[in-house]
Amino acid sequence: MVAEQLTPNLPAETGEIIGRKREIGAIKSLLSTTRLLTLTGPAGVGKTRLATHVAAHVQRDFPDGVWLVELASLQDEQLLAVAVAEALGLQEEMPQPSTESMIDYLRTKQMLLVLDNCEHLVDACALLASTLLSAAPKVRLLATSREALGVPDETPFIVPPLSFPGPDDQVTRSDVLRYDALALLAERAKNIAPEVDITSQPVAAARLCRLLDGIPLAIELAAVWLRVLSLDQIINRLGHRLHFLTRGYRTALPRHQTLRAAVEWSFELCSAQEQIMWERLSVFAGGFDLPAAEEVCSAAPLTREDVLPLLAALTEKSIVTRETCGTRPRYRILETLRQYGQDRLNKSEATPATQRRHAEYYQGLAERNRAGWFGSNQVECFTTVVPEMPNLRAALDHCLGEDLRTEEAIRIFTSLEGYWSFFGGPSEARHWIDRLLQCRQITGQERFSVLTVGTFFALMQGRIDTARPLLEECRLLADGCDRQGPKAITRFLSGRLTLMEGDYQDAVGLLERALDWYEHNTSEITEDGVLRDAFLPAFYLALSAIFAGDPRAGSWVARCREIAEAAGSPGEIALATWAAGIGCWAAGDLTQAASLFRSSLRLERSAGYRYSPAWFVETLAWVAAAQGRDVPAARLIGAADMMRRLLEVSLAGFRPYDDAHRATESLLRARLGEKDYRKAVDEGASLDFNEAIGYALQEPPEPGSAPRAAPAPALSQPVLTPREVQVAALVAEGMRNRDIAARLVISQRTAEGHVKHILDKLGFTSRAQIAAWYVNRFTPSPEG
Repeated sequence: MVAEQLTPNLPAETGEIIGRKREIGAIKSLLSTTRLLTLTGPAGVGKTRLATHVAAHVQRDFPDGVWLVELASLQDEQLLAVAVAEALGLQEEMPQPSTESMIDYLRTKQMLLVLDNCEHLVDACALLASTLLSAAPKVRLLATSREALGVPDETPFIVPPLSFPGPDDQVTRSDVLRYDALALLAERAKNIAPEVDITSQPVAAARLCRLLDGIPLAIELAAVWLRVLSLDQIINRLGHRLHFLTRGYRTALPRHQTLRAAVEWSFELCSAQEQIMWERLSVFAGGFDLPAAEEVCSAAPLTREDVLPLLAALTEKSIVTRETCGTRPRYRILETLRQYGQDRLNKSEATPATQRRHAEYYQGLAERNRAGWFGSNQVECFTTVVPEMPNLRAALDHCLGEDLRTEEAIRIFTSLEGYWSFFGGPSEARHWIDRLLQCRQITGQERFSVLTVGTFFALMQGRIDTARPLLEECRLLADGCDRQGPKAITRFLSGRLTLMEGDYQDAVGLLERALDWYEHNTSEITEDGVLRDAFLPAFYLALSAIFAGDPRAGSWVARCREIAEAAGSPGEIALATWAAGIGCWAAGDLTQAASLFRSSLRLERSAGYRYSPAWFVETLAWVAAAQGRDVPAARLIGAADMMRRLLEVSLAGFRPYDDAHRATESLLRARLGEKDYRKAVDEGASLDFNEAIGYALQEPPEPGSAPRAAPAPALSQPVLTPREVQVAALVAEGMRNRDIAARLVISQRTAEGHVKHILDKLGFTSRAQIAAWYVNRFTPSPEG
């Protein structure tokens, strides 16, 4: 487990809770004896707050962390694994999350997963929970849902309302804090309207809490109005509504009636403009920022200038919460209140227009970042897009729903190609590809764009049987097109497939023609999707030429390095450097090959990419075996196998690499013997993704992890983790925590935690000492 994963993602307010001592004690006790504990109860009863509070207080029992997976904004159960991976911060480790890869990753972890708001995904959550219970014996699950998951060995725990006095109980001033509901009301009143003394009105306070059935959310909504109404006024108005709703919602559970009454009452106390704003905000999934709200919500009768004051007013009324993402404020409407607003919006004529504005805004955001994925701003694109992925998925859903808008969906999808290539993973991309290809309305050109991306991602994972039919349809569409761009893209994809099948001379011919077209027709390159410049044709042409023994390979390696460096793109620079290393390896210059492979690996890690490092570690294994370093080579073989498994990459689909892999395996088995070979491979496979990279770079190991080959001698105890060494290097460059967070694609809080750990381990008191220590004592060996 890498260091940053030990930092929980629980919300900061998890330490605050009123009462609930009995429930907290019971839940802690049950967590120690059951693998799956599900907190059930009606909306607003406090399941999430109780779950996160308990989770925050049992963290010491889980060495691999306590993690909150918020599912309220997730609508497609096929993306459940993606949501879990994002919550765990595994974009770096698991760019292609699936249930299988998630299980594989969690198999040896000792952690607590809090699955929050499972009710709308109950079948998918039940399947995930059931599989985890059998495959990951040290993982425990704490779920919240309006109904139990129905999994064997599940322990349901019904969360009751807060305690409140009965109608016949005599309540005095001193009794107020004995009842959790009254204590919550008193606490909220103290913060909202300090001049209102709830303890001096115990009878009225008790009556209000009874009216609200002790439901925490309903009490908090009512408390907001203490700024302008007395307790008696709130009771009179709310009491009438509860009586009315009891008759109007006979099919709802009593406590659901109560909460809906409280929500509806709060809604009607808002101004007409605030009500419209509430309804329109319900279209957002997972949160939003001010520019998004201004764009999506500003239609008649609201103007753009109205949005900020209305957002502030709804925040004051506790309808909207404010949070911080990096240095930028973001907003979120509470889920129960969002659902209410969505119900009202769905009954109005404004729904299609609001959803369309939402989809158009996020289409624009995706398109604005499209070019940046393949330039010097790759990391900035990631930090911009990742918080908005729930909204981008919602936009795709809108465009593929009843109001079918396939052109907009395709533009959003193809604009996110960089996200899925570097960070998000082909598995989610394939999900949207399948949905898009099912749409009969897409035109030939639109279908071609989707097919090229689908072929591209299938080839990334070595799924040749999946790629062939997609590519064949691309050819048919390209042949029927009077433009040359689609033909060049198809030729490129054909050349890449041919390389993977081992037909190197044919691959050179196809890719040379593709490169020639791309070098001379730059104005047409971005029209049809998958290629952004001549880099990829040059890169795969260079590799094909190396494996074919073509003497022109060096010039093509140089060309793809020129293209990458001109764009300032870290990912492409690393790939070009690696291609140069492949050339050195093929020519027998093992020392230079190792140096180039490690340079590529360091650059990819600094940018946070996860696809290419699996190949870089694999090729370092080939070099180590050729140099006679058999045990390190076998460990690298195991580490590369683990990385490909997490990436869902099939090595068998890459003929040149598979041939070299098999030759290396045979050599190591013969020299080590099967038993020692398997032992070393298993040691490498036991590493996680970042540990594998650290081992390949010959950095010092974390305590208790598998043995490392020749760690850098300049480091002495106490040992820093690979990530901490990386952070120390960035401190030495003069970076602040905010800049480190952006570079490594982690939160600023995590970056601060790393710096603190470094200071503590080394006994330093300043960042200057860290910088001096790194410069003077740690210089990673380029040759190892």
